[in-house]
Amino acid sequence: MASNITFTMLKPDAVADGHTGKILDQIIAAGFKIQALKLTQLSTEKAEEFYAVHSERGFFRELVTFMTEGPIIAAVLVKDNAVEDFRKLIGATNPANAEEGTIRKLYAAGIERNAIHGSDSDENAAIEASFHFAGVDRF
Repeated sequence: MASNITFTMLKPDAVADGHTGKILDQIIAAGFKIQALKLTQLSTEKAEEFYAVHSERGFFRELVTFMTEGPIIAAVLVKDNAVEDFRKLIGATNPANAEEGTIRKLYAAGIERNAIHGSDSDENAAIEASFHFAGVDRF
């Protein structure tokens, strides 16, 4: 059975470019309820920890640098079939391959600066949500 939560981060490029309101509106319009939300900035250590799964990949250092260059908006979202529905809403990692109307097609500059993160599994959604939010911060 699919989980009813997912985790997202509006990345530094989306925040810097002023797209946060439009992206949050699109998320809400797609039927997601916001369970937790905060504006924060990742330290190098926190970004390395969050993206540890990619630590052996060639793009890891650039990813950490990008994710620490400015504030992000972290959120826990609730909806039936949350992970799968959210992945459809945000579109392909490479915005050139994303479907029209998806968040990445609308707001991402490229594969490296793709505006938004979305959990890729129910298990990772729970891990990522807990990484950013204590239980008392989720409503």
